[in-house]
Amino acid sequence: MPSSAQDPRTSPAMESSVGAEHHAEEHHDKWLVLIGVLKILKGLGLVLLGVGALRLLHRDLVAFLSHWIVVVLRFDPESHLVNFILNKAALVSTHDLRMLSLGIFVYASLELIEGTGLVLEQVWAEYVTLIFTAAFLPWEIYELARHFSLLKVGVVTLNLLIVLYLLWLVQGQARRRMQRLVRRKSRYKG
Repeated sequence: MPSSAQDPRTSPAMESSVGAEHHAEEHHDKWLVLIGVLKILKGLGLVLLGVGALRLLHRDLVAFLSHWIVVVLRFDPESHLVNFILNKAALVSTHDLRMLSLGIFVYASLELIEGTGLVLEQVWAEYVTLIFTAAFLPWEIYELARHFSLLKVGVVTLNLLIVLYLLWLVQGQARRRMQRLVRRKSRYKG
């Protein structure tokens, strides 16, 4: 194999630019992997939530929640909040629980697919995550405006940062692809 001094394609300037580009991509890949891991953890949490909803199918939901709220969490059984939660729980049917668990499992599947694709650094996962995360932002912002909480502010901020980062990453990749295409075309012409 020829040394880098003999091969003009591997000049020291070319090696340093390739090394810098590789280093920059490693930095971006770490963020993608982190986003992917967060998505996988969220998906696993949703699977547990869905299983929990299925386990409540053949139980008295009001009695179950009463036990947890009053005995385990030690809330006042006469409080307005406890009565509100128990009244709402009495309205939930078996069909509602099935549909809720189905929706949770579908959402969990999406999160797990996105997260796995990002951890494996698949380009399709960047686009899927960008599209779905951006699609839910208006709803999240509406919910934040409707019922303000610091947790919602954190979720909206995190999702907005993810969308901005993925936009930046996808645009950078598109620019690099175009530059490679232009270089290839100029080599064939010259």
